[in-house]
Amino acid sequence: MKGSSIISKRGISLRKLNIIMLIIAVVTSIALIYAMNRTNNLYRETHTITQELLQWRQDSFNLKLASDYLTEEIRCFAVTGNKVHLDNYFYEANENKRREKALESLKEFHGDSDAIRKLEMGMAESLNLMNIEYHSARLTIEGYGMDVNDFPEEIKNVTLSDKELSLPANDKKNEAVTLLFGPDYLKAKLRINEDMNDCLDKLEHDVYIMQNEMAEKLSHQVFTEHILTFLLIGIMMGIVFFTRILVFNPLRNCVELIRKEEEIPLSGAYEVRFLAKNYNLMYYTTKETENKLNYDANHDPMTGLFNRRGYDFFLNNVDMETSALLIIDLDHFKDVNDHYGHDVGDKVIKKAANILLASFRSQDYVCRLGGDEFAVIMIRSDPSMKDLVSRKVELILRKLNDTSGDESIPAISCSVGCAFGRVGLKAQELFKRADSALYESKENGRGIVSFYRNSNKNQ
Repeated sequence: MKGSSIISKRGISLRKLNIIMLIIAVVTSIALIYAMNRTNNLYRETHTITQELLQWRQDSFNLKLASDYLTEEIRCFAVTGNKVHLDNYFYEANENKRREKALESLKEFHGDSDAIRKLEMGMAESLNLMNIEYHSARLTIEGYGMDVNDFPEEIKNVTLSDKELSLPANDKKNEAVTLLFGPDYLKAKLRINEDMNDCLDKLEHDVYIMQNEMAEKLSHQVFTEHILTFLLIGIMMGIVFFTRILVFNPLRNCVELIRKEEEIPLSGAYEVRFLAKNYNLMYYTTKETENKLNYDANHDPMTGLFNRRGYDFFLNNVDMETSALLIIDLDHFKDVNDHYGHDVGDKVIKKAANILLASFRSQDYVCRLGGDEFAVIMIRSDPSMKDLVSRKVELILRKLNDTSGDESIPAISCSVGCAFGRVGLKAQELFKRADSALYESKENGRGIVSFYRNSNKNQ
C-alpha cells in the first residue's frame, strides 16, 4: 500500500500503470515473436548458404585433388612402370571424372560467371596437357617392352618420332620421366594451377561477401531481439510483485544456470520460456564457435601448416605402417636469421612451407614441427616410391634455390631423412628411423635426401 501511495502521489495509479505495462508487454511480445520468426528465416537462409559453401569447397577440393591425382599417377607409372598407375589414371580421366563433375557443380552454384568461364578455359588447357602425359606413357611402355595393344586408344594413337623409337630402353624410360618432370611440363602445370587457384579465390570471395551480408543481417536482427528482450525484462520487473510464482522463481533459477554456463530448461511463464530459448540458442552458437576455434590449436599461424600438436595426432592415428615419414630441416637457417634478420627468416620459412605444400599430394600431411623443422607424412607409400620421393626432393631443392620470385629471400637448401613404415613398426620407431636418415643427410654434406639404410631389408 505504501508503494501504491507513492505512485498515486506521482500522478500514476497502479491500475493505470499495470494497464500501460500490460499493453507494452503485449506489444513487445508480438514484436519479439515477429523478430524471432524473422531470425529463424535468416538462420535458415544462412544455413542454406553455409551448406552451399561447404559443397562448393568440397567441389573445389575435388577439382584440385583429381588434377593432382592424375599427375601423380602418370608420374608413378613413368617412374615405376607399374601398369596399375596407368589404369588408375584412365579410370579417373574417363570413368570417375571428378574434375568434370566438380566443374559442373560449381557452374550450378555460381552460374555463367567470368571466373567459371576462366575455370573452363583452365580445364581445357589441362586436357591439352594430357597429350604430353600420353606421350610419356607411350615412351614408358616402349621402354619397358610392354605390348601397346593392352592399353587404351589414347596411348595407341601416340606416334613416336624415329629418334625416340631408336633410343635404348633405359633412355626411353628416362625421356618419359623427363617429360613429366621437365621445366616445360612444370611451367604449364604451374600456370594451370595458378589460373585455377585465382578463379577459385574469386569464387570464394563472392561467396564470402554473400555470407558476410547474411551474417550482418542476422547480427542486426539479434541486436533487435536483445533490445526487445531488455524492454520485456523491464516490464516483467515492474509486475514481478503480482507474478512472483510464475516469473520470479523461474528467473532466479535461470540466473543460477547462466552463471554456471548451463542450458536453461523451458519452464515458467511465456516470457521466461522465450528468454530461455534465446539463451539456449546463443549457448549452442557459442559452443559451435569454440569447436571452430580448435582449428587454430592444430595449425601453425605463420605457415598454415599443421603444427606439432597436429603432427602428434596424425602420428598416433594415421596408419603409419603403410606410410612414409619425411623429416626436413632447412640448412644453416640460423645464418639466415643472423645475416638477414628474423623478418627475412620468416619469409624463408613461409616460402619453404608453400613449396612443401605444393610438392606433395593433397592427402599427405605437411607439418611444421617448430623453427626450421618440417615433417611430411605420405600415406599409402612404400619403398617402391623411393625414386619418386627423390625427385620430389630435387624439385623442392631447386625451388628453394630459386630467388627469381623475390630477390629479398635468399637461396637455401634443406636436408631430408625418409623412412618407410612396415607391419608391426611403431610410429615412434618410424620417427627415429627418419631422424637417423636426416642425420646421415647432414653428415654427407646437406642438401640431399637419405633413406633409412635398413628399411629395405626390414620391409
